[in-house]
This record gives sequence, structure tokens and C-alpha cells, in this order.
Amino acid sequence: MAYDQNNIFAKILRGEIPCAKVFENDHVLAFNDIAAKAPVHVLIIPKGAYISFADFSQNASEEEIVSLNRAIGEIARAKGIVETGYRVISNHSEHARQEVPHYHVHLLGGKDLGGCFN
Repeated sequence: MAYDQNNIFAKILRGEIPCAKVFENDHVLAFNDIAAKAPVHVLIIPKGAYISFADFSQNASEEEIVSLNRAIGEIARAKGIVETGYRVISNHSEHARQEVPHYHVHLLGGKDLGGCFN
């Protein structure tokens, strides 16, 4: 599958669509989810054109991979959810219901999220 340059995250990265940015570095952009499922619901995306975790883990540079993972921890600390706990979720493809074909991670916290996969 080829990367779709017109997906919503690509448009956000190009500045064509605004976002409520919470973090940015050379390789990562993170912003609040407009359809939040928890008090803290941040979308964390690589700036590179990767479709999914499979694509990212196979093709991203080590620097991009480390940067994204460190960003998750930094954002969790900044949002004050490390002590109470949080969930990191990434959906891959059709059966997992990945809605945007740009690799992204959901960081959720700020309340009891219930049992696994409710």
C-alpha cells in the first residue's frame, strides 16, 4: 500500500489543518485528539510518511524510532499521568480499525480506563 499524501495527519504536518499541539521535535508531532476518549488523549505521530507500525518499525531510522518512543514518555510526564497510569495504543490496518493511514500512537490517561480493551 502506498502512503496517501492527502490523509488528515499529512495535512496537519503540512500546516493545512490546525491542531492543538502538545509536543514537537525534529521527528515527532503530538496533539490533542479532537474525539478524546479520556481526559488525556494525545495523538503522537512521526513526521515521516509511514502508514503503520509495521511500516515504521521496518523503514524508519533508529533516530526516528527512539524519538517517537521518548516523546511518549515525555508527554506522559508533562501531562501528569505517569503516577496514575496510562495506555499506549496503536491500531494496524483493517481488523484493528486503523482510521488514518499514517502511523500514530494514542496516549490515554487521566482516569481509570477500565479493564483491558473495554
